[in-house]
Amino acid sequence: MAARDGSFDGRFYYSVATTGVYCRPSCPSRQARRENVRFHATRGAAEAAGFRPCKRCKPDLASLRERHARSVAQACRLIETAEEPPALERLAGAVGLSPYHFHRVFKAVAGVTPKAYAAADRHKRVRANLKTSESVTGAIHDSGFNSSGRFYARSSEALGMTPTDFRDGGRGVEMCFAIGECSLGSILVAATGKGVAAISLGDDPEALLRELEDSFPKAKLIGGDAAFERIVAAVVGLVERPAGGFELPLDVQGTAFQHRV
Repeated sequence: MAARDGSFDGRFYYSVATTGVYCRPSCPSRQARRENVRFHATRGAAEAAGFRPCKRCKPDLASLRERHARSVAQACRLIETAEEPPALERLAGAVGLSPYHFHRVFKAVAGVTPKAYAAADRHKRVRANLKTSESVTGAIHDSGFNSSGRFYARSSEALGMTPTDFRDGGRGVEMCFAIGECSLGSILVAATGKGVAAISLGDDPEALLRELEDSFPKAKLIGGDAAFERIVAAVVGLVERPAGGFELPLDVQGTAFQHRV
């Protein structure tokens, strides 16, 4: 509150007994004495306590940060449903922003560029399609890649192994894993010598491990040592970064987060 940090807007509100109003953390109004301040988890809680919205910061209306998050989420859904990654101009036009401004807003909210999010979404598609498609080539094309060769050149980055090994449940692959905790819940990171093979978020650590075992039944899973656990700690740090896109839907956060890792 004292720092007027806009990244906390929408996460809590504060009220001032002497004025009878409640505000966003970023409100530019004169700082109140601490003994006159109360904190509220929601707008509804502040109003139920008898406080009215501040006329300067207008906490009862969507903040600029919230409006930006909605625009980014809308653009992400357009990317996810398009056969080909949409051009920047099309995405910006869909949310009513200029291409330059949209690009800055998208990266600030999601932590990645629209192009990077589109790449992460295609990688997520190919992971799913490799498990169901009749062939590796079909899975790659069905995921939006025009060239198999282009995907193969970066397959280790996307899968941590070759597409064939991924499709075959990680046969013969050694994979280190570790589970940590972050503000979004439990997080599992698994990697081979070629790269990250899996990043999963969820509420139950044991369920995350079972999911890993089901995804790679033929891989040799090895609990990570201290060095690998330090890597996981660094991954958790990416989740906890300031302005981490907490207003975005969880699946959008996960896709963007996996690409940052």
